[in-house]
Amino acid sequence: MSYIVPIAPYHPSLEEPVHARLVTDGESITDAEVFIGYNHRGIEKLAMERNFIQTMVLVERVCGICSHSHALTYAMTLEAIGGVNVPKRGQYMRVIVAELERLHSHYLWLGIALHIIGHDSLFMHSWDDREKIMDILELLTGNRVNYGMVTYGGARRDITKEQADQVLQMLHEIEESNKRLADFLLADKTVALRTQGVGVLTTEDAIRIGAIGPHARASNVPVDVRLDAPYSSYDDFDFNKCVYPTCDVFARVVVRVLENFESIKIIRQALDSMPAGKVNLGNKIPTIKPGEYMMRHEAPRGQLSYKVVTNGTEYNERVSIHVPTFKNAPTIPTMLRGNSVADAGLIIASIDPCFSCMDR
Repeated sequence: MSYIVPIAPYHPSLEEPVHARLVTDGESITDAEVFIGYNHRGIEKLAMERNFIQTMVLVERVCGICSHSHALTYAMTLEAIGGVNVPKRGQYMRVIVAELERLHSHYLWLGIALHIIGHDSLFMHSWDDREKIMDILELLTGNRVNYGMVTYGGARRDITKEQADQVLQMLHEIEESNKRLADFLLADKTVALRTQGVGVLTTEDAIRIGAIGPHARASNVPVDVRLDAPYSSYDDFDFNKCVYPTCDVFARVVVRVLENFESIKIIRQALDSMPAGKVNLGNKIPTIKPGEYMMRHEAPRGQLSYKVVTNGTEYNERVSIHVPTFKNAPTIPTMLRGNSVADAGLIIASIDPCFSCMDR
């Protein structure tokens, strides 16, 4: 007999509100729908009433986990309209914080995924490493969340030799820990039973639906804005796209673990070849000529896009934000079909959703 099983909008295994409607035959999911829009905050409307510097603070609050990504993408869009060249040192500082944020986000997601699987000891190890990353973010920016590192024309703060040494020490610890984590995840039977062959999103379906970021790369789709359309000096660094062919929840775990190594590699290169000079062009509220531009950035969850329209004053005419979760959420019904109800929470969480971003 067919039954309708509602998951959420509030559910113990999901940290934010989303509603999945499952059509089941016994324990098997035969069809599914996903409903969003439970957390709307009107940030795009608020941005029309604030100047550029105030908006920089506002868009950081779109999401706590990827706050730097939002501020960075907004700033790069304004800079493109204004024809501003950010100092090289400022670009490198932006990259360092962006990759630290990626590490933080991936460790956060890995911990939550392991908790849903039921592997709480490894969840605590993952979040212990996350704490080290957040301590370094606090060291560099003054905050563990909403870093306030980006300003129009560069970065707000520079890095000292002592801080750089502390970052390198943390990276060494995280790298060794990530190696142990990778070895364990690849060999552990519990992880394999809960993730391998679960929530499959084929390469064809990922391309058809438009998946992006680590979610797409776990379905063997080689997309990464940092390499496909380099920005903020990403073309100065040597790193790889991390793809995996199995297209299941296990692949999504593996891709994020592999990306941790690549982020560590990028930060080391940025610190080793940090250019001399200033990190910004000053912190005055700019007046930008009328224009419009769209900028892309590879946030921890995938491509984040901002389109900004200016009118010649110090205020936005329009700010349009396109977040990765909105692109990845439509893949959820496809992944749920053919799986068991018990795996629904893990499959939904496997896209690394941020409904705070999506319902901005």
